[in-house]
Amino acid sequence: MRKVVGILFILGLFFYFVFTKKGSLVQNAAFSYLVEPSLIKENGMTISERVLPPENFRRKQYPDNSFSAYIQKYPLLAYGAKVVNYDGNDYIYQQGHVGVLDVPVPANGLQQCADALIRLRAEYLWEQGRKDEIGFNFTSGHHCSWRKYAEGYRPKVNGNKVSFHKTAASNHSKENFYKYLNLIYMYAGTQSLYDELTHVETAGQLEVGDMVIKPGFPGHVVMIADKVIDANGKNLFILAQGNTPAQSIHVLKNLEDMRMSPWYELELHTSLEIPTYYFNRIEFVRFK
Repeated sequence: MRKVVGILFILGLFFYFVFTKKGSLVQNAAFSYLVEPSLIKENGMTISERVLPPENFRRKQYPDNSFSAYIQKYPLLAYGAKVVNYDGNDYIYQQGHVGVLDVPVPANGLQQCADALIRLRAEYLWEQGRKDEIGFNFTSGHHCSWRKYAEGYRPKVNGNKVSFHKTAASNHSKENFYKYLNLIYMYAGTQSLYDELTHVETAGQLEVGDMVIKPGFPGHVVMIADKVIDANGKNLFILAQGNTPAQSIHVLKNLEDMRMSPWYELELHTSLEIPTYYFNRIEFVRFK
């Protein structure tokens, strides 16, 4: 009897890993140790230089000062760089990415999946001299702008009630800007991005810098980091993510289709599997 139970347990595990989505993640993660993407230029030091377009596709070009161009040209660490957790240790799984963005991971552990993408947007606006546009909603719906924070206003949070009071001296420094971002990381997330941002209604409208999102507690969000188009108007996309726990922002492989990895096809309201995460129903949002 004990032998029969053991056999049934092993069969149960087999069917779980073969026929469930979590099992698919495990299988693809294991497969990633055996096969590498072919569309990679190892000496490429930006996202658009590192990843080659598939045959018959051309890369979408954007104006130089646009957020889309900023992401496409974002500096990467040298090929083979590891994804590092906020505590300085290497992430346990290193086969799911083709590049690591040159973005420090704060030791406080706050810069998680949504926060990492918020940082990219905020730093872009800062570098463009558009500091007055920097602002994000808390999950409660209350807006917290960099301008008011720099003027000394701080939130008083009581459950879902938030009020702002001038309790600090004015400070418009870059150091204070990162303190502001730490505050945003604490009170914003996938749900606040989903509620606040513009929704993109079709995959054909997606541009670099837009995001694939599943709101919730926890949810997850990844950013479109590059885009190519063929003569028939078909789009393929590169995806980049931060993660929970906080870790390096990295460019993802496509473990479901290694023939075109790291490019992805996307469709609204469909499922999406990326390394270590499964979206059962995706939606698209865009920073304002």
